[in-house]
Amino acid sequence: MNDFQDGLQAIYEEMVAWRRYLHQNPELSFHEYRTAEFVQNHLLSWNIEVRKGVGGNGVVGLLRGSGEGPTVALRADMDALPIQDEKNCAYSSLTSGVMHACGHDAHTSTLLGIAKIASQHREQLKGNLVFLFQHAEEITPGGADSMIKDGALEGVDAVFGVHLWTPFPVGHIYSKAGPLMAAPDEFTIQIQGKGGHGGLPHQTIDSIYVASQLVVNLQSIVSRQVDPIEPCVVSIGSFHGGSSFNVIAETSTLSGTVRTFNAELRQDVKQRFERMVASTCEMYQATYKLDYKLGYPTVVNDDKEAERFFKVGQALFGADAVHASPLIMAGEDFSYYLHHRPGCYMFVGAGNEAAGIIHPHHHPKFDIDERSMLHAANLLLGMALDYMA
Repeated sequence: MNDFQDGLQAIYEEMVAWRRYLHQNPELSFHEYRTAEFVQNHLLSWNIEVRKGVGGNGVVGLLRGSGEGPTVALRADMDALPIQDEKNCAYSSLTSGVMHACGHDAHTSTLLGIAKIASQHREQLKGNLVFLFQHAEEITPGGADSMIKDGALEGVDAVFGVHLWTPFPVGHIYSKAGPLMAAPDEFTIQIQGKGGHGGLPHQTIDSIYVASQLVVNLQSIVSRQVDPIEPCVVSIGSFHGGSSFNVIAETSTLSGTVRTFNAELRQDVKQRFERMVASTCEMYQATYKLDYKLGYPTVVNDDKEAERFFKVGQALFGADAVHASPLIMAGEDFSYYLHHRPGCYMFVGAGNEAAGIIHPHHHPKFDIDERSMLHAANLLLGMALDYMA
């Protein structure tokens, strides 16, 4: 492992340069064409076998070791978000309205660093490494499922992934056995009322009023209908209705998300949600269209591979830097890989309050402490090598 660690340390500045290039040139989900080309060109230059266009814009690299052993897959996501970059720095996004606000640029650069160093020490590998550069993590249906269906996990024995996470401090790592990240479902509700004059509300069916009642009523699902010890979130993310101060809005639209960990509760909440929308609209004589989409499954780590995380993490960083993670209500389509192969998803601290790196994921001023990439690379490679051993 020392040779690999020394190698990663030696190319740290190169990893930072890759990350900053990708940060300046972000691409949205399902449009990662230049990013995929950037990745595949680097992999080919290191004599790594490459499949491109896997399940969409996915890129899969295969590095064959010199000895017999298992095949371990490591995954990074590549897509950016439709957010305007508001950072004042030399590497801020050059694409208006698009930025890497979740760290996927750093995930990609981290995995490229691992691929480069592993290719230089392939004679030490007793098994094979598969590099999964995945498109479209941010938007359902995501890229993981389509890549799996296109053979990305063929021959793979185990799969590992990391997320650089600014709520956790740099230098610390987190994971746990069992459920780790929530199943993120999404919904859109279009309320159809009857428009009219703002001074004559009795002649209308006010869609804004009905939608407002729904905002309040839907919260009772969590507060009064779900066991309080079960994690559950119902959030309204957008509310659109009306066009003028003196016009009763004929239509209004709500959209948002539901987050759960328990598969049975997930279906129960969906049914309660549908009944709540129907009964509220009926009460005010409005009609509606509900689009309720089940998103990614819950991320569930394999117990044995979670144990490996604690063993490897403590050997690399010391016991004080390795933590059992709390449940994270964000979602991740890494869950699909874990449905097919044993593995572990892990968080690597990327926040640094002293350096002003305090903004949450999906924030216009999001940034990371770039040293976290080196930590993530050592952790991922350490997990793979320990599995091979």
